[in-house]
Amino acid sequence: MTQQPATTTPLSKEMQDCVQACMTCHSVCEETMSSCLQTGGLAQMQIMRAVMDCAEMTRMCADMMMRRSPLSAEMCALCARACDMCAEACMSMPDDSQMMRCAEACRRCAETCRSMSAAHM
Repeated sequence: MTQQPATTTPLSKEMQDCVQACMTCHSVCEETMSSCLQTGGLAQMQIMRAVMDCAEMTRMCADMMMRRSPLSAEMCALCARACDMCAEACMSMPDDSQMMRCAEACRRCAETCRSMSAAHM
């Protein structure tokens, strides 16, 4: 069984940056879901799945890093994948500023999560 590190040790700068990117992405995804619900439409409903998955994954990933879960590196890899999928879905609506904001937050989060995953696997 993997030993869990003590929670009294401060998070590394890299991990703090990743947690912040996850929380920012989560927040933007939540705002994007609200925007999608207001405008409706079939295309928006398909995008909603990716946005909802991303919102849940980023929150859970940040939580796992903050509690120093031994699964956080694997979660970061999965979170990066969810963020990539969400960014791609949002890019399908380039004229929607909220979608572009979401895609950018997702790209940033995916990048930091990939770095965390590679550093700790």
